[in-house]
Amino acid sequence: MTQQVKHFIDGEFVAPTGDKLIAVTNPATQDVIAQVACATAAEMERAIESAKAAFLTWKEVPVSERARLMMRFAHLLKEHQGEIADIICRELGKTVEDAKGDVWRGIEVVEQAANIPSLMMGETVENVARSIDTYSYIQPLGVCAGITPFNFPAMIPLWMFPMAIACGNTFILKPSEQDPMTVNKIAELFVQAGAPKGVLQVVHGAKEQVDAILHHPDIKAISFVGSVNVGQYIYKTGTDNLKRVQAFAGAKNHMVIMPDANKQQVVNALVGASVGAAGQRCMAISVAVFVGAAADWIPEVAAAIGKVRPGVYTDPNAAYGPQISPQARARVLSLIEQGKKEGATCVLDGSDCKVEGYPNGNWVGPTVFSNVTTEMEIYKQEIFGPVLTTMQVGSLAEALKVVNDSPYGNGTSIFTASGAAARKYQHEVEVGQVGINIPIPVPLPFFSFTGWKGSFYGDQHAYGKQAVRFYTETKTITARWFDDDIPVSGPNMSINLR
Repeated sequence: MTQQVKHFIDGEFVAPTGDKLIAVTNPATQDVIAQVACATAAEMERAIESAKAAFLTWKEVPVSERARLMMRFAHLLKEHQGEIADIICRELGKTVEDAKGDVWRGIEVVEQAANIPSLMMGETVENVARSIDTYSYIQPLGVCAGITPFNFPAMIPLWMFPMAIACGNTFILKPSEQDPMTVNKIAELFVQAGAPKGVLQVVHGAKEQVDAILHHPDIKAISFVGSVNVGQYIYKTGTDNLKRVQAFAGAKNHMVIMPDANKQQVVNALVGASVGAAGQRCMAISVAVFVGAAADWIPEVAAAIGKVRPGVYTDPNAAYGPQISPQARARVLSLIEQGKKEGATCVLDGSDCKVEGYPNGNWVGPTVFSNVTTEMEIYKQEIFGPVLTTMQVGSLAEALKVVNDSPYGNGTSIFTASGAAARKYQHEVEVGQVGINIPIPVPLPFFSFTGWKGSFYGDQHAYGKQAVRFYTETKTITARWFDDDIPVSGPNMSINLR
């Protein structure tokens, strides 16, 4: 029988009562492996009410105990990393190595959440005026929510709820309906770690459930990762309802290759960063900008990428898996065809990719275009597939102009042996996350994930210190204690402290 995906509400996994069902399919076979029912209005309300009630007691739990919960949770995630990765492989199609990496990058955020006592320290100044001290406390907001995408079903939820809960909030998580089983396993481990009832809720569904989160008055802050259009909708609707919102949206990440770079390092970096995870990464390198004579390397890059082949996760030689859905595959193939029509040179064409024994899989082979211009749709759109577009420019200044003219600013990298070129690039590029001889510069969680421009809508970014600021308020206290020996002065009719 097909597995029924349950909601996690008020501390227990509950069978859904809704009749709107979404099939969860294995993207390599199209076999239905589970069904997820969209949460009803009553189930959404019950989850939010449970989180609201739990907040009243959870916010009073000492910060050191909240930190120890995260330590236990991180230990369990490490212990069950392979099991979680196996679920990811089945419902998303990632290779085993990539799925384990998905889990590990989430574990790193949980480890950082265990540092919450030092992250929530306030400030103090003695004698701001005579016998008056000022100090601040960091306090949680209340019920927070997260809406997560399909492509990192472990990492991105773990970006969100551990930091929010460690800060003293409670949390409603609405994962992608395309791979919901991973989050349920993570919630199960969170309970085993000792999470009290109601601190975390997991509700499944689609737009209707997202809208319930966006409009509910008891939800104070919303975290989102996903596409541009949805990100804009989440941000506008959430802020119209007077909520805090951090919305991470689309990307078009460029790698600039200088002619003095190490060629083999460039080739290796482009192979993994462009087609790894089937290109379904918001930090994938989808544009390679070759400066000057470095353009001579494009055939070698294409040849190296051409050696990569997709396959099922049980194949140890598979470099990456299928697209998440037939619709996603069709969109990638449509953009490849459009690139050909627009005049780009298709150096390597993966449109007709087949994997033996899996004729129904959402396969797209590695694809490389050269002679791409900024007017082409394959440049302007986030393809989200294993497609690398290449461009040629005459100077670093021209490369910077290409990158800075892009409406997105999620990630970029430069490969060079010149410290001066690297320094100029990191200083002048208008992108939030920059790699120097590192192709995918996702920061470790003691920093924050800092997309710019059309890649992010909000004020405070994910994980790190900025996440603590996002999930908390600062309360500032100014205090005086009267000494009996000090004579009582007359009324102070000004705003000055004295």
